[in-house]
Amino acid sequence: MLRSFTLLVLLLQTPLMIAHSTASPERARRVVFFGDSITELGEHPDGYLTQLRATLAKAGEGDQFEILGAGIGGNKVYDLYLRMDDDVLARVPDIVVVFVGVNDVWHKRTSGTGTDADKFVKFYEAIVKRLQEKKIRVILTTPACIGEKTDCSNDLDGELNHYAQMIRDIALQRSCTLVDLRKEFLRYDAAHNTDNAEKGILTVDGVHFSTAGNELAAGLFYRALVSP
Repeated sequence: MLRSFTLLVLLLQTPLMIAHSTASPERARRVVFFGDSITELGEHPDGYLTQLRATLAKAGEGDQFEILGAGIGGNKVYDLYLRMDDDVLARVPDIVVVFVGVNDVWHKRTSGTGTDADKFVKFYEAIVKRLQEKKIRVILTTPACIGEKTDCSNDLDGELNHYAQMIRDIALQRSCTLVDLRKEFLRYDAAHNTDNAEKGILTVDGVHFSTAGNELAAGLFYRALVSP
């Protein structure tokens, strides 16, 4: 009788033990940062992707997000559109951060190969639409700066502001989270660039981020990721 009772207890316990042993932990959300050389450099030791990973780890959230970079120097919006399948969708992301626009403006001046505003919007909207069709959360990012002077005398301030506003409008229309680097870089420079320097505050050359610029960007991206 005792042996039968013991056997019955073991049989009742076995399914519970199996169910417990085969349960898998929740997978970290995969985040792909899709952009140009600013994102490519984000993988450097002081880059914004490296700092973002450190911030997540410090907050005890390092195992909740897998941060992947997909930045290529010189890229414009149509480059991102053309390589989206291989460099983003193939990695099956949960979240994609689209960070492009500086070269679309800057290269008009440096090499005559920028992107006109109407074409920029069409390619940008096509990227967002394709990602959302895949049920991917999309975070949009305004281009930060092309020169850090605070008296509105950077050559491309006006055009960069226009492209940043187009991205803000797309974010609103497509219900995307917005990381407004343009706004935050202007605010930071206004407070800290007291000598009206062209570079050296948040950037090393007027475009690519310094350690302080990477830190500012990482903090903004952290808040965007952990917000509902």
